[in-house]
Amino acid sequence: MHGGVVMMVTESTGNSLCAGSHTGNSGEGSLDRLLPSINTSLLPRKRTTSQCKSEPPLLWTSKRTIYTAGRPPWYNEHGTQSKEAFVIGPYIKALRGGKITIIVNHHHVSILVSLYPQGFVEVLTAEQQLLAANNDYNFDHPDAFDFSLLVHTLRKLKQGKSVKIPVYDFTTHGRQKEWKTVYGASVIIFEGIMSFADKELLKLLDMKIFVDTDSDIRLVRRLRRDITERGRDIDGVIKQYNKFVKPAFEQYIEPTMRLADIVVPRGGGNMVAIDLIVQHVHSQLEERELSVRAALASAHQAQPLPQTLSVVESTPQVRGMHTIIRNKETSRDEFIFYSKRLMRLLIERALSFLPSQVHIVQTPQGEDYEGRTFHGKGITGVSILRAGETMEPALRAVCKDVRIGKILIQTNQDTGEPELHYLRLPKDISEDHVILMDCTVSTGAAAMMAIRVLLDHDVQEDKILLVSLLMAEMGVHSVAYAFPQVKIITTAVDKKVNDLFHIIPGIGNFGDRYFGTDAPPDWSDDDMDEPSC
Repeated sequence: MHGGVVMMVTESTGNSLCAGSHTGNSGEGSLDRLLPSINTSLLPRKRTTSQCKSEPPLLWTSKRTIYTAGRPPWYNEHGTQSKEAFVIGPYIKALRGGKITIIVNHHHVSILVSLYPQGFVEVLTAEQQLLAANNDYNFDHPDAFDFSLLVHTLRKLKQGKSVKIPVYDFTTHGRQKEWKTVYGASVIIFEGIMSFADKELLKLLDMKIFVDTDSDIRLVRRLRRDITERGRDIDGVIKQYNKFVKPAFEQYIEPTMRLADIVVPRGGGNMVAIDLIVQHVHSQLEERELSVRAALASAHQAQPLPQTLSVVESTPQVRGMHTIIRNKETSRDEFIFYSKRLMRLLIERALSFLPSQVHIVQTPQGEDYEGRTFHGKGITGVSILRAGETMEPALRAVCKDVRIGKILIQTNQDTGEPELHYLRLPKDISEDHVILMDCTVSTGAAAMMAIRVLLDHDVQEDKILLVSLLMAEMGVHSVAYAFPQVKIITTAVDKKVNDLFHIIPGIGNFGDRYFGTDAPPDWSDDDMDEPSC
């Protein structure tokens, strides 16, 4: 198995009693040792929010997220999700850092994100805001949660869709304007001690865990967290604990223990219980491992080319440009020059398939001219890195103010499967027509993954146009069979793919010929290269 990570969705409120926040060290220090010796009421309050916390194998920058271990296919050769994500909940902090994280990292699961639950707290009125500021608002009552939003969000994640998560500000006790986008996974670890309090939410949990921890330990952790992380004073924390937290635990949380599939006494120190959970997670991950590329290579053979395919007319000029770029003796400068010419023709051809409507304008001579104009919300170009990025200048040259997104997909050299490593899409892409760009498509594995990503971000299938300089018949069939409403535009279609997934007669490794780098000995025409950042 190879490095992967898991999506962790956290719903347990920072203002709720964390019944299972045991870290495996039952001998935590006394209260006196945990409390600061200075007057914390004089300290400025930290502005903390419910933003995601990342853990390896992720690389976060100010504007992007890079998956250092890729996400393998979460769909089958038909392009549909093979199984819904497996949801474990509530998954308490006690179990985060041990064997479950290890077993998850040895499987191909997507992204490890911890989302704090305050985003799902109901929006407070002005009066409730004042109560919250004085520690007099009960965040530990089920009515404090927006369960309808929570259920909707988890259901979409379970279906593999992209979701937007509200971000909570601990200082203002309200949601921020900007919401966090989170993408799905094969296994969703959902943390929320109130999750058993809602019947619809309970139905979405495939494995229900209750971690039982001593009440003194829970109080110690609450004091340490609220004082050191949120700048609150001791009196306020204890007041809130006695007035709301402890009664809420006894009334709403402790009775739900009977609903759990597994009860873990002693928290993270109970290795026997953790081992049982690990075994079950392991089996669920194995059930979700897919081999898509092999299925694509053996499917849809000897079928007529689909009607959704459009090939640029093979004029002498187009044929001549193909002759130059396919020639192994062609210099890099000439390869780039004639590739760019072909790209421009290809993009122009693709734009002709966008919806248009009649538009009448008046000429300088004062006469009406009946023309046409684009009929849609917007146009976004998405390049499959690295080679697809070379088509962006051609798109920008003919489509003013077009928005650009990027997807990095690489082939796992051990499994032969495509893996998603990097994703950056413009906001509200779901409303746009999307031109998906890749220079060569052999089996269609990378193109299918990119299309699946777009669909998971609510882009309509009939608004996706896949453009490629060269495609193999196998890749055309794979994409058209899985996504029959996607329009496919290319300048040429070759008939064969060899055992190494090279297009025959082909063009070679486009990215390496264009950028002047050396191709690895086991490259394929669906391979993407390493990110430059």
